[in-house]
Amino acid sequence: MTSVPRLGSGLPLVARADELAQLTSALARARAGSAGAVLLSGDAGVGKSRVLAEFTAMAIADGAKVLTGHCLGMGDAGLPYLPFTEVVEQLRATQPDLVAGHPALEPAAALPTRQDDGEHNVGQLRLFDAVLGVLTELSTHSPVVLAIEDLHWADPSTRDLLSFLFTRLGSQRLLVVATYRSDDMHRQHPLRPLLAELLRLPVTERLDLKPFDPPDAQGFARALLGDEADGDVVATIAERSEGNAFFAEELAATAAAGEARRSGDRFAGAVAASNSLPWTLTEVLLARLEQLSPAAQRVVRAVSVTGRRHVRHSTVSAVLEMAADDLETALREAVQHHVLVPSDMAEDAYTFRHALLREAVYNDLLPGERVRLHTSYAKLATKQEAKYAESLAYHARHSNDLPTALRASVQAASNARDVGALAAELRHLEQALELWDAVDDPEEVTGLDALTLHRKAGYAASAAGHPERAVGFCRAALAIADREDDPVLAADVRRQLAQAQLGVGRWSDFEQTIAEAWQLIKDEPASKARAWVLAKLAMRGHKYTDFGDDRSLAEAAIADARESGSASAEVDALITLAYVDTTAGRIEEACDRLEQARLRAVEADAPEVELRAIYNLAVTRGEQGRLDVAADVADSGARRAAELGLTWSPYGLELRWSQVLVHYARGAWDDAAEAAAPPGDQVSDVISALIAAAGGLVQVARGRFGEAERMLARVRPQWERDSQIAQLAGVAGAELACWQGRPDVATDLISEAIDVIRKSSHSGWPLGGIRLGTLGLAAEADLAEQARHRRDTEAEADAVAKGNRYAEFVEQTAEHGRPRAGELGPEGLAWLTRMRAERQRLLGESDPERWREVINAFGYGEPYPQALAQWRLAEALIGRGDREAAAAEVGASLAAAEKLGAEPLADACRELSRRARLGSSGARSSVPDTLTQREMSVLRLVADGHTNRQIGAELFISEKTVSVHVSRVMSKLGATSRTEAVAIAYQRGLLDN
Repeated sequence: MTSVPRLGSGLPLVARADELAQLTSALARARAGSAGAVLLSGDAGVGKSRVLAEFTAMAIADGAKVLTGHCLGMGDAGLPYLPFTEVVEQLRATQPDLVAGHPALEPAAALPTRQDDGEHNVGQLRLFDAVLGVLTELSTHSPVVLAIEDLHWADPSTRDLLSFLFTRLGSQRLLVVATYRSDDMHRQHPLRPLLAELLRLPVTERLDLKPFDPPDAQGFARALLGDEADGDVVATIAERSEGNAFFAEELAATAAAGEARRSGDRFAGAVAASNSLPWTLTEVLLARLEQLSPAAQRVVRAVSVTGRRHVRHSTVSAVLEMAADDLETALREAVQHHVLVPSDMAEDAYTFRHALLREAVYNDLLPGERVRLHTSYAKLATKQEAKYAESLAYHARHSNDLPTALRASVQAASNARDVGALAAELRHLEQALELWDAVDDPEEVTGLDALTLHRKAGYAASAAGHPERAVGFCRAALAIADREDDPVLAADVRRQLAQAQLGVGRWSDFEQTIAEAWQLIKDEPASKARAWVLAKLAMRGHKYTDFGDDRSLAEAAIADARESGSASAEVDALITLAYVDTTAGRIEEACDRLEQARLRAVEADAPEVELRAIYNLAVTRGEQGRLDVAADVADSGARRAAELGLTWSPYGLELRWSQVLVHYARGAWDDAAEAAAPPGDQVSDVISALIAAAGGLVQVARGRFGEAERMLARVRPQWERDSQIAQLAGVAGAELACWQGRPDVATDLISEAIDVIRKSSHSGWPLGGIRLGTLGLAAEADLAEQARHRRDTEAEADAVAKGNRYAEFVEQTAEHGRPRAGELGPEGLAWLTRMRAERQRLLGESDPERWREVINAFGYGEPYPQALAQWRLAEALIGRGDREAAAAEVGASLAAAEKLGAEPLADACRELSRRARLGSSGARSSVPDTLTQREMSVLRLVADGHTNRQIGAELFISEKTVSVHVSRVMSKLGATSRTEAVAIAYQRGLLDN
């Protein structure tokens, strides 16, 4: 008998040991609690699915839970979230309680977009949060492999969800493996931007599967045909396949079939057989099709048109109208010839053995045949149009039934919105807009007008994270609205445009557009549109109205909202009014309004606005100095965000950021670190970067300098996007540099951060400026002290001059800034007090009373700045000769530092105590005691400015020996230069004045 090639999963894997090793290593890291992702790429047919199948089989054998999902070849018209729908169904079948614990995974869980109220769709956020939550929870029991195949066909919503997951991979025991065709990645392919984004993440690896090299190609062909196969046939298949595994399989099957016809049971005439092999993959695949009977070929052609991963028996029967026996015979023949295989995703369904087979068959259809088959599928989908709108739109477009395609696209957009697939909704709406002018009477077909469709697209683009496209759609809608004689409608479209402009940071455009809206609607009676225009005007637009201030505007918006029944506009205006109260110093009134807004948002089922109210309440209490209250509000808000499935919404993340800052301030550093470490270390978005930068404060204060340096490097590209990132990262970086004995680096960082925030009108600017300026002054004070030790009067004068400029900057900022609460509050006043104490230290006149004032100023609840001030107070007391008082202060500072876990401060206290001989101040010190007497002598001469030659002459040793001693001193002190070694030695008390 002729040897039959072993196709599919039964074929042993050849020459892929390195690729499997990379995947298993990634899984090992995930098993240890370091989640990761691998993007497995390669040309069509190169063997990606085989490698993935082998790897997942190994993972299952090793105790991992494997979940698989597939994307379909229907382009952006595909079913939204299809691979994740498959994953959820696998979980529902095996762990229904786990799925039930995440209600957003239910098909009807997403909230519809309240476009008339300006409320965004939060269904997508809830769904994303639920998917991450269920995978994270699952990974606590065993490692999880999430395998997504054919990412090049992913729909927009699937791409968005994958981006969300990749950027939040952290400590879960989770590995994501996604395959895609690299040869499909043309310049305009929609996957390209996502790949660029994902490959920048530290959790992502790339695994590019190459074709077999010649020896491996021959080994693969031999494995296909068996050991008895003729060598010439094996060589020919290896050469013609060009290392492509699927092409080799098809060539082998063609050769075997041809030889069987010639010789019956042996490979006689192998050379003739090899010479008759077709040269292209398409020819090979179509040759396989030609082996089928006409009926089987007809069935295979019909299946190729679906564009789906699988097609049910009943669907093929309905489309072809074949007799049941004839259809079963044809299907059995197609399966026996390895063209179709039973689907593993649905009962009584079939799919092509390989996507390349489907593509070859579909591309070989005659134009009329293709249109007829698409028409048949469209007629079938029309019977359940609401359910199968995506499929109907796809087949109607390809059968040139444009009215049906338009109607189905609008319905598909609605279906996508209902499941929170915002990107898919946007794509369907864009398709509808493309078809609009090609259809006679499109309003009759869809039941919509062009204005409504453009507005829907604007809302969808904004919600899906495409603000620039939202502006474009809104401008198109405005052009239509202005042709109507309806001022309320024109005003409301402008309000939508203004919101979109705000989303891209165009404040001046926002103000102009919302002012135009007000002029159109100001004389109209109360309505939802008028309430929203007033609510947005209250943010910054009173100068365009007859209202005296933003307070009057907010109150008018509330009144209109209540009269018209727009709960979202009412809550939005209440929060704005609370902000106005805060800036006027009416803090308690503001907090009462925020609580009122929160309760009203709960009643109105407006979760985004509810979280906004809680966040503003937490920030306001923190700025009051009521840190424990602020911490309770922030913690409860974060829990509420989790309950709503909105942990990763903008205000869910803002609440996490506020948690980090308030817990850091009150000295609860474990809580701060926990809040600063959500799953994933991606900082490409503003809020994640803010959280990471805030967490850097904790890392630096605890002495985890390596972690802090890596965080600051990741955050640095985000400085220009939000001034608060520059503030927090600048503070963390400056404190890190000062603890490392590099005050010159600290001043450079602070100067850059101040340049960034000086350009910003952000409300956090005054306090951020005061804090940065004070730290800049402190760094210059360090430089001045080092210069005085070196008797470098020029360097001292330079440091004093720069420090004085920082002091003037802080004073001006405090006087002319516009803080959120209208006044600096306890934290701002405390930093001003510290600035004045640092200024005296800059001049070499550190006054103990100034540092006592700093201690008292931070007494409202910030223990770390108090402990730092006690350390400085001890230094000042030593300078005044009051050793007993200094010992008490340094002991108190050390105790506080040890309680907090502030290792750099604790070390500084021990060093100061030892240097001043104040007695035992505790345990260990990070100052090296291992410098030899000769190394100390060399260090003193280096501090005096001697060259190696001068030091050698002074100590009667060779210049080379001096160089060795200097290198050892630098190594022991952790310095990278002679100057830095001297600075560290002075700071740590190794060198006396």
